[in-house]
Amino acid sequence: MAKDGFLILEDGRTFRGEGFGSTGLALGEVVFNTAITGYQEILTDPSYAGQVVALTYPHVGNYGVNDDDVESRGIFLPALVVRSYEDFPSNWRATASLGQYLERHGVVGLSDIDTRALTRHIREAGAMRGAVAVGVYDEGDVLGQVLASPPMAGRDLVRDVTRDGAEVFAPAEDDARWRVAALDCGIKNNILRQLARRGVEVTVFPATATADEILAARADGLFISNGPGDPAALPYVVDIVKGFLGRVPIFGICLGHQILGLALGGRTYKLKFGHHGANHPVKNLKTGRVEITSQNHGFAVDASSLPAGVRVTHVNLNDDTVEGLRADDYAAMSLQYHPEAAPGPHDASYNFDVFLEMLERRTQKTFGF
Repeated sequence: MAKDGFLILEDGRTFRGEGFGSTGLALGEVVFNTAITGYQEILTDPSYAGQVVALTYPHVGNYGVNDDDVESRGIFLPALVVRSYEDFPSNWRATASLGQYLERHGVVGLSDIDTRALTRHIREAGAMRGAVAVGVYDEGDVLGQVLASPPMAGRDLVRDVTRDGAEVFAPAEDDARWRVAALDCGIKNNILRQLARRGVEVTVFPATATADEILAARADGLFISNGPGDPAALPYVVDIVKGFLGRVPIFGICLGHQILGLALGGRTYKLKFGHHGANHPVKNLKTGRVEITSQNHGFAVDASSLPAGVRVTHVNLNDDTVEGLRADDYAAMSLQYHPEAAPGPHDASYNFDVFLEMLERRTQKTFGF
């Protein structure tokens, strides 16, 4: 039986549709994602904590969900919005429908709204606070809750998604050549898979770990993961990274890229509506090659704020934002996009090999690139 629902934005614009998944009220920043497939990976990406995600691809749910395509221990986004939901999946790997999956995790879904109109509105007005309500709710009351909710700027959401304690992930062959300490700001499973395939043993620490705890792992390098929220609200993570600059090679992805930028002396700022999807063109300034990339972020590093010795290595061809950094003196590198994809193309997976080259040079006492 269909359940009545609606999405309301902080400017009062309302989209009415049918609910699926769980019944309830979910608040968050409303963003759109342009990926054609991969909704289960999107749902389980901790970087989406605090965000209501609208998918621009119109037909969602046709291949269901399974037990393998998960990127974390659960669903962290508060609500999912689609144009057309299919409740009867057809795929040999499916173990449940998307609606059943959302209901199991207490996440509300909304379908049968004009996601094209919603996307255009966000592109023009910018990402804004909103709510998805499925069930009996008064629109005026819900709008009041939206206006009382905190904006994304200034929010520390990492504490909500990071793990409680350290955990070790070893290569399947148990013949690790390198040991890396990773700060879990919302790390995706496929990052760990990519490192493990390359013979890297990763000790994943909570983002709140101390420098002494990380040093005790005697790691060859430091990794800073993706995650949600405003990087400027994470001074405790930035300070940890500052302490490791020049001591071991460092690699940051997405939020980790922004944290490294701050640790190196740069600034970050909020984008109008962010980059969310699996089809963003990025140019490697060294090779001239254009990579099609997977992205999920609402903040960016200000190129004009970067000090001498820090260079931009990649740029976004849609808006010229910074997509990669190198600091040769510190053997540090970062990428704003997701080289591990999941979902998305694999154009950028070579960057994990670049990190391994950094680790090799570190053992030879030569930090230069």
